[in-house]
Amino acid sequence: MTSLSTILTPPDVTAEIGVIGGSGLYDFLEDYETVEVVTPFGEPSDPLVIGEVDGRPVAFLARHGKSHRFAPHRINYRANLWALRAVGVRQVLSPCAVGSLRPERGPGTIVVPDQVVDRTWGRQHTFYEAEGPIVHVGFAEPYCPNGRQVAVDAARVSALEVVADGTLVVINGPRFSSRAESLMHQQLGWDVVGMTTMPEAALARELALCFTTIAMVTDLDAGVEGGEAVTHEEVMRVFAQNVESLKGVLRDAIGQLPAHEDDAAATCACRRSLDGIELPFDLP
Repeated sequence: MTSLSTILTPPDVTAEIGVIGGSGLYDFLEDYETVEVVTPFGEPSDPLVIGEVDGRPVAFLARHGKSHRFAPHRINYRANLWALRAVGVRQVLSPCAVGSLRPERGPGTIVVPDQVVDRTWGRQHTFYEAEGPIVHVGFAEPYCPNGRQVAVDAARVSALEVVADGTLVVINGPRFSSRAESLMHQQLGWDVVGMTTMPEAALARELALCFTTIAMVTDLDAGVEGGEAVTHEEVMRVFAQNVESLKGVLRDAIGQLPAHEDDAAATCACRRSLDGIELPFDLP
């Protein structure tokens, strides 16, 4: 088995929970240490920042880079997930902005999806592409059941409108959907549309990480009843209006996630996704 080196500075800073966030969440941690991680798959979007939330060590990663310099199709998703695992993370919360495909679920709604449809292309979707043992992981349930329940409970505690399931369709971006595409997604029975959850969720499964998406609706997608043409400015404006509520949900969820050694975490199917599979290299 090949060993892939990972360099950490400082090497003694670790976390058990990871948060991958976008604009408006870059100041999620107030007191933190910055950790540079070099991965076999290149550099992550930004250095990790590690601090504490409710007594839990948390690693935050700016998905697009702090200056929002990486469009969704240019994010190094592999490096991002590898870097989180390298500092000890085994549970990941992934907040994101989405458009709603259901007119009754308007801006400000929290959706915790239980299914995903991947319509992206040109992205690196697997760690296991080199010659060696073939690695197939199960993905029938793409999101962590423990993490999803915690996220739903946290949103309800915050008195937010929350949808406890649903299908997130991930488009490649950076453009938004045409009206015809939006109507097609709606007619196929999907619920929300975004640009970043894939291949994040699949890569997390390949690293045996628990992964939960917490989606904040910022608009009705074009073509949905009442939905106008989506603009980046409008998405950012609505997200900014609701970001403090989203931070509250994240903090409550972090406090409720099971500790690594708890049975709920240790026996989770996500954490067992690589059991019995021969890997071509050691994981960090």
